[in-house]
Amino acid sequence: MKIRYCWRCRMDIPMLDSEEGKIASKLLSEGFQEARKLRKAPNFSKLLDYYKEVTGFEETNPNAIMHHFIDMYGPDCKNCGKPYRTETATLCVKCGNKRVI
Repeated sequence: MKIRYCWRCRMDIPMLDSEEGKIASKLLSEGFQEARKLRKAPNFSKLLDYYKEVTGFEETNPNAIMHHFIDMYGPDCKNCGKPYRTETATLCVKCGNKRVI
């Protein structure tokens, strides 16, 4: 877990590393499978509880957790410190710094 800037949330937020992300993805899938099996609305309480346990941040939207993975973003900009939106991005949207890959 690492605190990084999220472009969708527009704030610094706890992001999951790859191992934590695998567990979160599994819990999301289990929520959908349980709903399909019981024919009712999905229950993502296990995912939300896991995220709070790992990060200390109480998220209420399971979809938000699924874009809070460190691996989804690029390295930090050398000018402003915000992460590039993707690993291959060459322009920092926040400050306009051009990155050489």
